Amino acid sequence: MYIMNGFVYGGEPAASIEISSVKVLDDMIMLVSFSTGEKRLFDATILQGEVFEPLKKEDVFKNPVIDHGVVTWDDGNIDCAPEFMYDNSYEYSMVI
Repeated sequence: MYIMNGFVYGGEPAASIEISSVKVLDDMIMLVSFSTGEKRLFDATILQGEVFEPLKKEDVFKNPVIDHGVVTWDDGNIDCAPEFMYDNSYEYSMVI
């Protein structure tokens, strides 16, 4: 049990996760490095809805910016939570 901002929660506080780097690959796939030290592949086609429509434009999607550990696009008008990206990504390992 823990208290945060005057509220009592059961369990333990979740560790925050941030994105430390991102590289856009082909077909809306991104190689994302997380604060855990892991590199994972994220398929951005999972991002659905009106707010994500601009990502279908290659010039928007291929220009992400990391702002305080969060990937953003379109001057910060579009973002995606690092936890969502982590939970919906796949382990990546480079084969030499």
